[in-house]
Parts: sequence; structure tokens; C-alpha cells
Amino acid sequence: MAQLSTLEKLAILSDAAKYDASCASSGSTKRNSLGTGGIGSTTGAGICHSYAPDGRCISLLKILLTNFCIYDCAYCINRSSSNVRRARFTVQEVVDLTLDFYKRNYIEGLFLSSGIIRSPDETMGQLVEVARQLRVTHRFAGYIHLKTIPDCDPLLLEEAGRFADRLSINVELPTDDGVSRLAPEKRPAEIRKAMGNLRMKIEEKSEPTLRTKRKERFAPGGQSTQMIIGADPANDDTILKTSARLYSSYHLKRVYYSAFSPIPDAKSSLPLIQPPLMREHRLYQADWLMRFYGFEQNEILAGQSDGMLDLAVDPKLAWALANRQRFPVDVNRGDRESLLRVPGLGTKAVAKILQVRRYRTLRLEDVGRLCQSVNKVRPFITALDWQPGGLTDNPSLKARMTPQPAQLSLF
Repeated sequence: MAQLSTLEKLAILSDAAKYDASCASSGSTKRNSLGTGGIGSTTGAGICHSYAPDGRCISLLKILLTNFCIYDCAYCINRSSSNVRRARFTVQEVVDLTLDFYKRNYIEGLFLSSGIIRSPDETMGQLVEVARQLRVTHRFAGYIHLKTIPDCDPLLLEEAGRFADRLSINVELPTDDGVSRLAPEKRPAEIRKAMGNLRMKIEEKSEPTLRTKRKERFAPGGQSTQMIIGADPANDDTILKTSARLYSSYHLKRVYYSAFSPIPDAKSSLPLIQPPLMREHRLYQADWLMRFYGFEQNEILAGQSDGMLDLAVDPKLAWALANRQRFPVDVNRGDRESLLRVPGLGTKAVAKILQVRRYRTLRLEDVGRLCQSVNKVRPFITALDWQPGGLTDNPSLKARMTPQPAQLSLF
């Protein structure tokens, strides 16, 4: 077989990495490319874009170390039985690519994952070596996210945390039964054990040491995970229950949802069509309700007999329409928890409302300046000059508030 060039490997291994959604860099320390604070090229093989908490767009080199894999997970394009073109980077090639892209101001960091080659320990050792060389040998100050392997030696995970900003361990699918059927070589109990060990290590390192009185650097961006949706029969209620359990048990920064994409030579146990991308979007919105809006998991889909989120409207609006007795909320008197339940009011808008109303009584026009769509808010609030009257209980309200299919709004 002819030797592949580095650029050919990059084309293969960046394309192979596109199925992994968990590459956001939120939660870590703000970094600038070469002190300029800017982003260079916005295109190119292997470059993906994520958003930090302050809204900055961050470019990452997103690649696999290799797409060779000893596992045969039915839903994975890189499974051992898949007929795809294979490639493998050396540690030095990944280091050189990262530094070259960074110096050219194309990227601000690296997202590195891999298929399993020979053994979990050997693969994880090479991932760690990439991060070690970048940090120690080259004093690389950019962002590093490593996708870790749950059944590798815990000492390798600990070493990874010293060099990476964020670590992630994929739970793969929403249920143990799904993993057993579609990824029989992976063990959910081992995945959870690794996530638990990582949580304990992050908490341990967050405390100042007795000797130095300083915190040790260990995965400051925390840990995240990803699950594939639509490859097995799990409904949205089951998926959100799994997410809620993961957040509470392992203090994850994020759970990422990746809609199953049909692959060549797929096994008969997989669906023939891709689930609607809107389903993935609705799951992210429901996830935000649990993390930032004070919703309990069992509230979001209460009353839905099929356990599926409504694809026509976002889950907060769906909840409000099903609980109209809770509205309207007075923007001048309502507490934070009640205001966060109002469709169209985000966390920043609610914070601003609470701040401004200390000095003046809010009118509908004032609320409109603080949110993206006053039309979405109107049926669910009262203000100094506004009462919704019968609008809140109007039977046709859902139809009037249903966006066009092409629109994707986040609350």
C-alpha cells in the first residue's frame, strides 16, 4: 500500500472525526492565538468551530489519531468491519500539524480522538503523548480536548488531565441495552466507572494542596460526553432521563447529542433513515432547560404519551402551552423562577428585567428591547401597559406561534 502524505491523512482523519459532536471548548480559560485575540482562516480540512461562554467563536483542529479500530460498533463508520479508507497519524505528525495551524492563526486549539489500535492503553498513551509534547516540549498555550478511552489504565487518564483543558468519555447510547446490542465490545459499567473516577479526580485537584496552597491544574474545562440518538429505539424521555442522571452523578459540563447518520454497509439492526435533525436540536433545548432554567427532567415531557419532544415548537413553549394556568407572569413582580418559564425570555433577559425593574416599572416596549421576540413573550406576561386578556388561553395559540420549518430558535 502506498505511503500516504500528511495532507492525505488529514483529509481522511478530519472527515472521520466529523461524527463526534463533543468538541466545544466552553468552560476553560480564555486563550488568544499568539496574543492577537483573533481567528485566522475559517475554512480548511480538520477545522471546526465552537463557541466559548463569552460568545467568541473558537476554531479547533478536529482530527482522529487513527480511524483503524479493533471494535465493531454497528453505528460507527470506523468500525473494524467497515469498508473505509484507513489512515494513521504518528504522534509527531499531530504535534507538527497543531503547531503549524496554530502559528498560522488558523486555530486556537486541538480536539483529538481516535479509534482503538491494538489496545486501549496503547491508544490512550499516544493521545496523552501528543498533549504532553505540546504542553511540555513546545509550551503550547492553546486549548486541548482529548477524547479518552474508558477502559484504559486510570493513570493514563490522570496524566491526560494534567495536559488537557477538557476530557470526554462517550456513553455511546442512551441505554445499556442499546450499547449491548450495537456495541457489544463496550461495557457501560466500565464507562460509568471511568467517568466516576474522572469526576473524583477533578474534585480532588480543585482543592488547594497543603504544601503549595494552590490548586493543581487538572482538566479545568471539566468532562463531557456524547450519545448517539436515533440508532436505537430510545425515546426523548429516556434520553433526557439518562442526561439528567449523568449531570447529577458525574457533574458533566455538557452532554452532546449526535443524530445517527446512516453509514455504508450498515447492519440490519440499524434504521435505514436518519432521524430529523430538529430532534437533535429539541434535545439540546430541553438540555438547556434542565441546566439553566430550573426545569426538572420529568416536567419537560409530562403528558406526552409517546415520550417524544414536539418538533413543531421548542420545549419551553410546549411546556407553557400545556401549563397555561401558570401564566401570565407579571414582569414587574414575578420572581426569577417564574420569569425563566416564560417562552422567549432567556437567562440574560430575565437578569436584565430583575435589574431594571428596581428603578422603573416595565412596559411591554421595555421587555421587547430585552428579548429577541416580543411576539413570543406577549401571551405569557403582563406589564404596566399590557394585559394578554384571552390570548393566553386562545385554542389557536400554538398554531399562531409555530415557526416556519426552516427556522431554528433557541428560546
